[in-house]
Amino acid sequence: MKEDVAKVRTFALIAHGGAGKTSLAEAMLFDAGVTTRLGRVDENTSIMDYEPEEVKRKITISTAFNTLTWNKHQLTIIDTPGDFNFISETKTSMLGADAVVVLADAVDGIRVQTEKVLEFADEYNQPRMIFVSKMDRERADFLARVQDLRNSLGKQCIPVQIPIGAAESFKGVVDLLSEKAYVFDDGDSGKLAVQEMPADLADTVRKLKEELIEQVAEAKDELLEKYLEEGELSSEELVEGLRHAVITRKLVPIACGSGTANMGIQPLMDFIASNFPSPLDRGAVKGRVPDGEAELMREPDPSAPFSALVIKTISDPYAGRLSVMRIFSGSLTADANVFNATKGAKERFGQLLRLKGKSQDSIQSAGPGDIVAVAKLKETVTQDTLCAEKEPIVFPPIELPPAVYSLAVEPKSKGDEDKIFSSLTRLMEEDLTLRLERNEETREMILSGMGEIHIEATVEKLKRKFGVEVNLRLPKVSYKETIKGKTRIQGKYKKQSGGRGQYGDCTIEMESLPRGSGFQFVDKIVGGVIPKQYIPAVEKGIAEAAQEGALAGYPVIDFKVELVDGSYHTVDSSEMAFKIAGSMAFKKAVLEAKPTLLEPIMLMEIVVPDDCMGDVIGDLNSKRGRVLGMETKGTKQIIKANVPQSEVLRYAPDLRAMTAGRGMFTMGFSHFEEVPGALQEKIIEASKQEDK
Repeated sequence: MKEDVAKVRTFALIAHGGAGKTSLAEAMLFDAGVTTRLGRVDENTSIMDYEPEEVKRKITISTAFNTLTWNKHQLTIIDTPGDFNFISETKTSMLGADAVVVLADAVDGIRVQTEKVLEFADEYNQPRMIFVSKMDRERADFLARVQDLRNSLGKQCIPVQIPIGAAESFKGVVDLLSEKAYVFDDGDSGKLAVQEMPADLADTVRKLKEELIEQVAEAKDELLEKYLEEGELSSEELVEGLRHAVITRKLVPIACGSGTANMGIQPLMDFIASNFPSPLDRGAVKGRVPDGEAELMREPDPSAPFSALVIKTISDPYAGRLSVMRIFSGSLTADANVFNATKGAKERFGQLLRLKGKSQDSIQSAGPGDIVAVAKLKETVTQDTLCAEKEPIVFPPIELPPAVYSLAVEPKSKGDEDKIFSSLTRLMEEDLTLRLERNEETREMILSGMGEIHIEATVEKLKRKFGVEVNLRLPKVSYKETIKGKTRIQGKYKKQSGGRGQYGDCTIEMESLPRGSGFQFVDKIVGGVIPKQYIPAVEKGIAEAAQEGALAGYPVIDFKVELVDGSYHTVDSSEMAFKIAGSMAFKKAVLEAKPTLLEPIMLMEIVVPDDCMGDVIGDLNSKRGRVLGMETKGTKQIIKANVPQSEVLRYAPDLRAMTAGRGMFTMGFSHFEEVPGALQEKIIEASKQEDK
């Protein structure tokens, strides 16, 4: 029923790592009676951060979901990761939210990572409020943080509460509109008393309330007109006006409290229930017809055709795949048939599950705004659309940041390569930014992700879930060899050991070619000095020998060989003999034709804030990089540069350190260039040591 949908609030908690998102979620669950004790991240008792990789690092790695009832409203919490390594998980799971609660540290304010995830909220047009957390910490300063927030995020950020005390003396909050004080008991019980506000806060409350009323009035024409005429608004008009201003994103309310101390949480949930949008407030969701561009809309109505988007996949070696979806329209029941419009495949499932952190409750039905999970869908992965087969719709996928950090993965136990590949493929179903590929040249399996912690956590999960242990190291650089000169060489293979012998003789002229030309073979034999059936063998011998160069064992590229002369024996000559002769000629020719080493040069596009540009360019210069150009985009600078691959194998953590996490980059292969002489010697020596 639509009346039920009107009471649904689905929101994401977003901020940088360590801001207190999970602690806030735990306090909400405790105060709503979902849990019987207050879960704590530091004590490993959190029900939202439960995977061993999260417990070990005390950070959220995987988005967790939970649902509670408050003031006859259904509140679904999406607790997202704050670390940059897991930013794609945050971006996809935020698709399930109708609004966001942004956490700002009462001591440190918001950091770069928070600004990044706020960009996602803007992209999704999501209303938001700010919760200044950790008010019980030393040096907590609410009004200073409010000023910081207004400076960085805009004047629409406006307090709706102020704290009573700070740090050790923090004991409650004052609601600006009602002017009521909520004073909490000592300890973390969450019990509170509603009192008159302290007299010493009266002036501050009056000033901030006046500003709040003005901003609420300005958000709606009718209210502004009345306010200008009469100079005041009724309590009902203020309540209605505030909700309108939040939903239309004209105001960003600021509340405060402490998740770990369980103070300010109940007034926060009151505010969310009263002022956050329901699916009805958010309105119809836009999609398109499958295999076409025509636009379709789905109303958040339980009686509309069913549609949902998969926002997360959890891979389990025993239970199989768990698909977590946000329902946008229609209703879903247990034992239903659904249609995957993205893949064009029918899917069937049994139980319908509501997620409760690490556990699940079986439910019979769900509707718009609900986040539910089903197990063992065969074709479905994250960002797929599930819908009614007779009325299909596809919700377009979002663009995720590309993987920027790679490590070579090798099995600790011989023969585990296939198991590594199949197990990592399963983990890639739940993490769309992981990439796995085999580098045929270096014979390495390369795992790419968002950073060191991302890959390390993946490898830990690989061991825990699938029993596969691996070693990680920086990937080898795909160097190449080439020649700079020209030479003429004879390759003669003659072997006599009783019976039929082996005889092959060829003379080649070898010269360099422009970069990117590859290997060219020209047959210039005249007079039948080498029979035609043996000429392809000479070419094959050269091509195979070129896979291992003469300097450091790297493939030789960009050269031309002309087969100009040779001789044969009517009995002892064979394809094998001429193949060996061609290989011998090639190896001698390379050494005489001024061999040199080439390195892969990457084309990088780096996006950084203005104030970091000098440091980043200086760093690129120190890495033998060449800046190709720069352009300005808002407050960001986009730098394009060519940089040797060997210098940027660890660029993801380097850039993060230089820009405090505010920089982003993409990188792809551009071309090969000659390695400077001094470096060539080091690479050749290292290659010889490796072969020993």
